[in-house]
Amino acid sequence: MDRLLITGGKRLSGEVEISGAKNAALPLMASTILCKGETVLRNIPNLKDINTMSQVLANMGAAISVEGGCLKINTGSLVNKEAPYELVKTMRASVLTLGPMVARFGYAKVSLPGGCAIGARPINLHLMGLEKMGAKITLSRGYVVAKAKRLKGATIFCDISTVTGTENLMMAAALAKGTTVIENAAREPEVEDLANSLNAMGAKITGAGCSVIEIEGVDELHPIDYKIIPDRIETGTFITIAGITGSNILIKNCRADHMLAIVEKLRETGISITEEADGLRVVGPPKGTLHPADIKTMPFPGFPTDMQAQFIALVCVAAGTSIVKETIFENRYMHVAELRRMGANIEIEDNIATVRGVEGLLGAPVMATDLRASASLVVAALAAEGETVIDRIYHLDRGYEKIEDKISKLGGDIRRVKAARA
Repeated sequence: MDRLLITGGKRLSGEVEISGAKNAALPLMASTILCKGETVLRNIPNLKDINTMSQVLANMGAAISVEGGCLKINTGSLVNKEAPYELVKTMRASVLTLGPMVARFGYAKVSLPGGCAIGARPINLHLMGLEKMGAKITLSRGYVVAKAKRLKGATIFCDISTVTGTENLMMAAALAKGTTVIENAAREPEVEDLANSLNAMGAKITGAGCSVIEIEGVDELHPIDYKIIPDRIETGTFITIAGITGSNILIKNCRADHMLAIVEKLRETGISITEEADGLRVVGPPKGTLHPADIKTMPFPGFPTDMQAQFIALVCVAAGTSIVKETIFENRYMHVAELRRMGANIEIEDNIATVRGVEGLLGAPVMATDLRASASLVVAALAAEGETVIDRIYHLDRGYEKIEDKISKLGGDIRRVKAARA
């Protein structure tokens, strides 16, 4: 098992290239089930979750090849309509194969999903929507089985805004007979990117990026060559890295229009963020001058829950008190105990974190508990005095492509090593 060794306190400089968005790539990979032939996806990040989804598709009979940041998926000869527990247990996004499989084949068997332990993330809205479209849903021995001769258009209201639920239903509706309307749909850029790619395949989708999405079903879709959007959460993570270390970094291959709430809040802390022709120029304030700020996590276009942990790491060294309210997941403060080991002053009551800034953090042995918690520990470690050892970084590898290489090129003291066996 790998770990990261980080010696903090260095100012960073240079350029960093943001990878393709994992949360856009995974549903696009699942969408290839909807058509026959070879789809080419570009700007694909090299991540553990991408590899897992590739295994899920290969297990179904897809032919997959990778060259650089280009992923080729040929779904012309799918034979297995099942996503097994052994693969799905490690990654919740595997459930995105459910809608496309039942839409194309009339049958799907998918294990109930796993992933990060950040709280309950049920798929009841996925199943409710498919049932409204005419699918017969049964649960058996930890698997969801969906059957339908052909899905039919329906009006589906989502009680809560669900990204994967919206994506699953949108993909299923693309091949359904008639028109489907998804109300209270998720508005995230990754949802809009999926809609854009489906339309390129021949789907008829309008309203993506808004709260009401309309899908007019078609008889068939065709393969495409498509470039995935850059990762807005990786971009935000590097902004916090620049901010907490007082660094000057040019962040390239990013979309500022996808992260207005992130940029606005991070500017409140005193970080300078300006748009340049080839990216975002980020300059952190001098040590000891970060301002406190308050956030409330919300669905897009609000401040994303996936940036909450990194934000907390940043304001740990702000000159004042920051209030963080987590409204999306009930168990997403697991990084707080590890930040406290580094000297952070954070109190948790229900879903509210009170962060009182300290003069500095100290390196310590810490343990990653989930994907974004891992990122927050990297952010904190880069500013801490001395060496920080981060264990269980396989979480980090699920969402950040070669983060240690990118930070090293900026001048950071970071190394990946093998953990000694007990």
